[in-house]
Amino acid sequence: MQEYWELYMKQIDGNIASVLVNAGISVELPSEDKYFMGFIKIAMKNPNDKGLISQEEEASLSFIEDKIEMESLRYRIGNYVGKIVSNGEMTFIYYLKHDFEWSDMVQSAMKEFSDYNYEYGSKMDPEWEIYNKLLFPTSIEWQIIQNHKVCDNLKAKGDSLHLARAIEHKAYFETVEQRDSFVERIESESFKVKDLIEPNENTPMFGLGFYRQDKPFYYDIDALTLHLIDLANQCEGQYDGWETSVVKS
Repeated sequence: MQEYWELYMKQIDGNIASVLVNAGISVELPSEDKYFMGFIKIAMKNPNDKGLISQEEEASLSFIEDKIEMESLRYRIGNYVGKIVSNGEMTFIYYLKHDFEWSDMVQSAMKEFSDYNYEYGSKMDPEWEIYNKLLFPTSIEWQIIQNHKVCDNLKAKGDSLHLARAIEHKAYFETVEQRDSFVERIESESFKVKDLIEPNENTPMFGLGFYRQDKPFYYDIDALTLHLIDLANQCEGQYDGWETSVVKS
């Protein structure tokens, strides 16, 4: 299985959650031989005030995670695909070739950690619904992940992220009429069209580049891009991301 991990935040059952997922395996699904989902849910002893991992407990929980992975490899039972941390609990999720040794593997891994309360189980999941619906990012969550990568890159180059500058965006549509409708909406919000992109050998869609003066700080750019995704969806189109220049204070 391919290894490409993403870490992001989301809401699960009304609580903030930190989700780590091996996104690389999505191109290989559905799996030909792993039909069972196995989980281990551990109650953290000292979560922070948001129910996430505290600095004091981070090393201990990392050691538990490593031990579980070592035992899963020893048993050759399946693949670790993700982890959810939320509401004072840490849940590890595996996909298994079979589940009749899952109990043995879990108990072997956790025998060194008798001071931690935990529960575990498994179920048939041939369509990988838990992975697809709970772990794998939605299109909006993917946009936030990409936003924060760009923000991190700008910050690493000395950008404060709090200074407004021209932020350029792109969006694509099936028809000229859909694009025109989108242009009308964004121009009413002070965006300016930079260029129109006509269908070509790379894409059969009608696109446009547009820009406005905004701040690329994490929360600001998240709110802005989610709004543009909504506007593009209303016009039956697709928002395609943003870019900007580094501005140092």
